[in-house]
Amino acid sequence: MSAQSDTPYPASVHDILYEGGPTGLLLIHGLGGTPVELKRIARAVHAAGHTAYCSTLAGHCGTEADLVATRWQDWYASVEAAFDRLSARCERVVVGGLSLGAVLALHLAARRGSDVHGLALYAPTLWYDGWAMPWYRALLKVAVYTPIGRRYRFVEREPFGIRDARIRARVAAAMLGGDSAEAGLAGTPAHALRELWRISARVRRELPEVKAPAILLHARTDDISSLRNSTHIAGRLGGIADLTVLDDSYHIVTLDRQRNVVIERTLALMSRIGVTGAKPVMLRQSSTPMPLATLRDVPGGRRRPSHAFAEAAR
Repeated sequence: MSAQSDTPYPASVHDILYEGGPTGLLLIHGLGGTPVELKRIARAVHAAGHTAYCSTLAGHCGTEADLVATRWQDWYASVEAAFDRLSARCERVVVGGLSLGAVLALHLAARRGSDVHGLALYAPTLWYDGWAMPWYRALLKVAVYTPIGRRYRFVEREPFGIRDARIRARVAAAMLGGDSAEAGLAGTPAHALRELWRISARVRRELPEVKAPAILLHARTDDISSLRNSTHIAGRLGGIADLTVLDDSYHIVTLDRQRNVVIERTLALMSRIGVTGAKPVMLRQSSTPMPLATLRDVPGGRRRPSHAFAEAAR
């Protein structure tokens, strides 16, 4: 196992932390995305008595320029720093991620070995080969090294990774409205795509080294990354892999129609990981539930700004 990261990547104001029991779930969003993509999973995991932490990747929840200023090594370093923060609070840590977040979770598991107790991989993306991807996508890997290609940006379009029309309308409105902290960037610059291809190539070689038990959830009709991504990963992991194929979702499975299936599979994994040595969990009760997007205090936990871990350590 590698040593903890030496590079300081402090928690972000956009991070979401639910304090609970000694088994924790670190959740990592996708490329150009935000922790909000995973808040439903975090809330359900916390309601079951666990700790959940949605971290923010370096360069995200800001502008395209912020994203271009980072490389995949920065994204990974911010993941490793978040993992170390959560590990300091929890006895066992499961790592989950959506799309690029799942790829980074696999890289973390390969590097940190038995420190990672389980993996929850939601629509992992090694290749952008879904049915809604442009026909010229194969040419981009060469084009991004040319002056014209470096100026390319992939603009999000229908169906925005969401099959449910009502949810899609809300996500699209926030994204196209420029609220990158809530719904992510509307366009992904070529530089970021190149960095995703680089980390994906590395992770493909590392798959046999990943021994942690893993669940994978992927839509059969994923518009961004085809089911081939998950079948490739499941067939090459070095540990137990459980693949669930969803039949009524697109790419963002954590928000789409079958999000409850995603939650159920995640809770089952958390339960299995947390059985050994688990301690009783006492949660504060509240009779007034509040929407996560606006709250600070939540039933049984807190959503905290970037200084949360520093305050708790005092």
